[in-house]
Amino acid sequence: MIMGHENVGILVKIGKKFAERKGVKEGDRVLLEHYLPCMQCKWCHMGEYRHCEATDWHHNADAIRYGYTSAKVAPSIWGGFSQYLYLPHNAIVHKVPDGVTAELAGIATPLGNGVQWTLIEGGIGYGSTVLVQGPGQQGLCQIIVAKQAGADRIIVTGTSRDAKRMEVAKKLGADVTIDVQKEDALERIKEETGGLGVDVSIDCTAGAGFAAMDLGIEAVVRKGGVLVIQGNEEPFHPNFPLGRITLKYITLRSARGHSYWALEKSLAQLASHRFPIELMTTHTMGLKDVGYAIDSVGGTGAEDVIHVSVLPWME
Repeated sequence: MIMGHENVGILVKIGKKFAERKGVKEGDRVLLEHYLPCMQCKWCHMGEYRHCEATDWHHNADAIRYGYTSAKVAPSIWGGFSQYLYLPHNAIVHKVPDGVTAELAGIATPLGNGVQWTLIEGGIGYGSTVLVQGPGQQGLCQIIVAKQAGADRIIVTGTSRDAKRMEVAKKLGADVTIDVQKEDALERIKEETGGLGVDVSIDCTAGAGFAAMDLGIEAVVRKGGVLVIQGNEEPFHPNFPLGRITLKYITLRSARGHSYWALEKSLAQLASHRFPIELMTTHTMGLKDVGYAIDSVGGTGAEDVIHVSVLPWME
């Protein structure tokens, strides 16, 4: 398997029909989505490729996704940690706007998730109060979108090892940062919201599991809050708190990928240069350092990593 699913590159050779269908030409810089959909179902017609059965490996053993597909599947080059990628007729590409570097465009996918989870799933808008759990690249993207949407107060939680990320969170628009290892997060949230709680809680933690949901349930407003959650734990919790969720009239929304529209909006956000998003692009490495890059993102390599760009031309 060739890994790498947040891919930006130059179109070096394309067929006539591909050029006509996609509105691109050789030499264009594009962002490639990792979904490879059927382009025939209702989800594809809506631009919701993440829900297409052809991309869902939980139900389709032959599903192809960039960065996750075996090299045994011809023509093998399905991952971004390489000099070349193969794009069939159903590949989804977005033109990278002028003035957006390849490294910055690499943030477009998590930022697209930010648009999807914060704006669409969370329903955040003018005057909203938001809790973002986890200040990694995904959590930081939620901050950007929430701020752009007009959120009145953005609270971010993290751990002591996230100190540098918390600094970036503040520069991107967070109003309050909380180290959950040094203070009672729930009490601080109540203090910061005058006891009312937040309108929306978005879980962007890495492995916090039920602890993140538990904080979200308690942190949202007394009635009518929204939890945007993620995770693959089954069962998520042996005693799922359905009663508490029902009592507070909480809506659960799934954080599961992004739509075509969300990714287009994320590229437009990058092109606006309204936020110092380049602060997230902390490291660049060459192909020979892919292993170290992965370890760094996982917390066992370079320090204070948020987003690593792997550049094929680097030595």
